[in-house]
Amino acid sequence: MRGPDGLDAGSDHGDEGRLAQSGIPHLDGGGPDFGRMIEALRLVQERITAASPPDEVVAETAGVLEKLAATLGPYDVDESRQIAGRRMDLPGRGQALVPVLDIDDWDEQHVRARVTLGRFYLGAGAAHGGVLSLIFDEILGRLANTGRTRSRTAYLHVNYRNITPIGSELRVAAHVDRVEGRKRFLTGAIYYDGTLTAAAEGLFVELRPGQP
Repeated sequence: MRGPDGLDAGSDHGDEGRLAQSGIPHLDGGGPDFGRMIEALRLVQERITAASPPDEVVAETAGVLEKLAATLGPYDVDESRQIAGRRMDLPGRGQALVPVLDIDDWDEQHVRARVTLGRFYLGAGAAHGGVLSLIFDEILGRLANTGRTRSRTAYLHVNYRNITPIGSELRVAAHVDRVEGRKRFLTGAIYYDGTLTAAAEGLFVELRPGQP
C-alpha cells in the first residue's frame, strides 16, 4: 500500500508473473538495493518539487546531485542492458518516471489498479494532464502486450472529464476492447471517489518480425 504522499512502495510485484509477459524484457541486475535507490530518487523528486529552500541549501543540494551523477556516469550502458524499467519485481518496474501502480487484478483482457500522485506530478492545483496520459500509455501498453507479441502505441486519445487530485488514491481501469489483425484497441479510465476524471482510447499495433 502507498501512503497519501504517493511515495511508499507499490504492490505490482505481486503480479510479476503476469506482468513479465507484458512485452518488457525482465532484468534482475542492480542487487537488492536497486529498488531502494529508485525509491530515494522518487523521494528527492517529491521533496524538490514541494520545497522552497534558501540559496545555500539549493547550492548544497545541487552539489550532491552533481556528485551522484558523476558517480554513476562510468556505468552507462546501452538500452538493452539498462536495469531501470525492467525490474518487474520492483514497484514501478524500478524506474522513477511513471507513478507506481498498485495492481489489484490483471489478466489478458483487463486491469484494475490504484495510484496516488504526489507533488512531483502537480500541475496548477491538480494532477498534470501529461501524467494522466503517461499512466494510460503505461497501463494500456502493458495490457496490450500481456500474453501477446509485442506492440507499440499508434495513438492515444485522452479526455479530461474532471479535476484529478494529488495526494488521494485514484482507481485505474483498463480493458481490451477488440483485436483486429495486428491492431489492438484498448480503453482506460481513472476515477477519484467514484467520479470519472479521465478516459482514454488507444490503438496499439503488433510489431512485425525484426521491428524494434
